[in-house]
Amino acid sequence: MTTATAPTGTSTTMARALNTALRDALRDDPAVHVLGEDVGTLGGVFRITDGLAAEFGDDRCTDTPLAEAGILGTAVGMAMYGLRPVVEMQFDAFAYPAFEQLVSHVAKMRNRTAGQLPLPITIRIPYGGGIGGVEHHSDSSEAYYAHTPGLKVLTPATVEDAYGMLRAAIACDDPVVFLEPKRLYWSKQQWTPDAPTPVAPVGRAVLRRPVASGGTERSAVLIGYGPSVPVCLAAAEAAEAEGWQVGVLDLRSLVPFDDATVCEVVRRVGRAVVVHEASGFGGVGAEIAARITERCFHHLEAPVLRVTGFDIPYPPPMLERHHLPGVDRILDAVARLQWED
Repeated sequence: MTTATAPTGTSTTMARALNTALRDALRDDPAVHVLGEDVGTLGGVFRITDGLAAEFGDDRCTDTPLAEAGILGTAVGMAMYGLRPVVEMQFDAFAYPAFEQLVSHVAKMRNRTAGQLPLPITIRIPYGGGIGGVEHHSDSSEAYYAHTPGLKVLTPATVEDAYGMLRAAIACDDPVVFLEPKRLYWSKQQWTPDAPTPVAPVGRAVLRRPVASGGTERSAVLIGYGPSVPVCLAAAEAAEAEGWQVGVLDLRSLVPFDDATVCEVVRRVGRAVVVHEASGFGGVGAEIAARITERCFHHLEAPVLRVTGFDIPYPPPMLERHHLPGVDRILDAVARLQWED
């Protein structure tokens, strides 16, 4: 099990860390190419690719037409010829027109060719709510990708992970869906761009807030990923005032999934709440709860609970605060974990 350590360095945004990861990847490997809508001159709608076209040229940071299926289809051809394309989909729901390419070709090509033709494609997708965006700009689509065999699905929650995990995704010989929590783009943490701290390997969960062994004591663990991690940390801090000892486990990787760390923490603590922004029905949280129940049943002091977005289309900006899991809803779930007193 990996426990987070306090970062050092200068105050840096996640957006800058992602930009630095792309710049370093382009510099270190001539096979890396960035493509997408407005990634060149504009630097991306969130400025994640800012300055890359000027530094590396339009042939390596390329503006494309507004045609997501065409963008990803082009990336398939590039990867077949030995390149490492990094595709940007401007917003989560904008990626849906490319879904057929992703499921039918990107995810299946290695298997279809008996391992002879891997597709080292990184698909960067800004996702999730919290920015006041209208529909098609705030979806949490992770369950679609996690349900598709052949894809790796990663989502960072810290500045360090944004850099380290994106570098790992680009270097991976398999396709990676890299989900970037857009409301964390401008969050800041201490980080050293010139000497990035090594992060836990892809597929390893990290305990962001330690928790003591529980059983019948007043301890539990919140399990989240991406944009839900800071909310879980705030809820855990608030829970301490209520007399609960609550830890926070950041999954980081949905595929591959770190069963070992999740089960080790839950078996030790005895109570768990899974938190994510996506709708609850058929969501990733349902799979996590099922896996914990199957593997940790005799260690549980209460059923595994979920705090998720509601089972509705994403609401208008003025209502999203009610839809997204917040501290109060998480504390309500913790209170329902069948405490003996």
